[in-house]
Amino acid sequence: MHQKRSYGRVLSVSTLVGCLEVALAIVVVLLYVRTQPPPDTPVDPTALLAGLLSFGLLIGVIAFVLSLVFVLPAVALADLLGRRIGRREAWWWVPLMTAVLVAPPIATFAAYNRVEARPTLVFWAAAMAALSVGGLVARPRHPGLVRQVALWGTAVVAGTGLLGALGLTVGLLPAYEPPAIGPATMAGTWVDHTSGTLVFTSDGRVTASSVGEHNSDDHPSGPSRRCSGSGTWSYEPGRDVWTQEVRIRVPGCSWPAWRVGGTDHKPSIHQIIGHQDSGKRYTLRRKAAEAP
Repeated sequence: MHQKRSYGRVLSVSTLVGCLEVALAIVVVLLYVRTQPPPDTPVDPTALLAGLLSFGLLIGVIAFVLSLVFVLPAVALADLLGRRIGRREAWWWVPLMTAVLVAPPIATFAAYNRVEARPTLVFWAAAMAALSVGGLVARPRHPGLVRQVALWGTAVVAGTGLLGALGLTVGLLPAYEPPAIGPATMAGTWVDHTSGTLVFTSDGRVTASSVGEHNSDDHPSGPSRRCSGSGTWSYEPGRDVWTQEVRIRVPGCSWPAWRVGGTDHKPSIHQIIGHQDSGKRYTLRRKAAEAP
């Protein structure tokens, strides 16, 4: 004889699974960020931690509401229809009922906002899959389910983070490194976020127009000085891609060597604003139309 289902336990497990799914997604995103060029403005760790804590509380509330509105009714309907139609409870009733329940609000939202069919279907499938996981995990009836899901879910999230960090360390995951640009890549126009430009020519000449100057004692959030003029440039390959530099010599302008960043398709040159650990970058990127 089957133990009577506790729908309170279903609600708790589904809410917990929703929070764990978001935690796993955050870990995956953080690992993915390590494979991409760093931002011009660094993330404040304190602000990030505070944001994650606030975000965690919000996610917990959202996971509870979604579980109450969609997952709990889906499991209940799956129990009812499974017994009435198939004479037994089949697991596939849960994703089927979840898909049916989430379809009306998604279709209504898409119709009201005139969202195209393809992104609507993709979002519907993703929502159905994410919510179905909570319902499927919550189907077992034994009383220790909440504790088991918490332990195993936490282990999966932590294990993913540890394996990802190990993969980045040993090279299994492609950790970010600057592109090896070479002198041929430099010829063309490079632009900053305020339309200041550096125009490099293949014969070693460069023309600067309102390009920022930053000293090592500048505050990262302070205004920059602007410099214009004509001069020369040279590329230094360094020991590896991390030490390659571009040196620009323009009378009246004092720029330290520019470091290389970006990607093969979108190369950039930058300087650190303030002390070397500030992480704040002043960046110029090559115009896309001129990229090799």
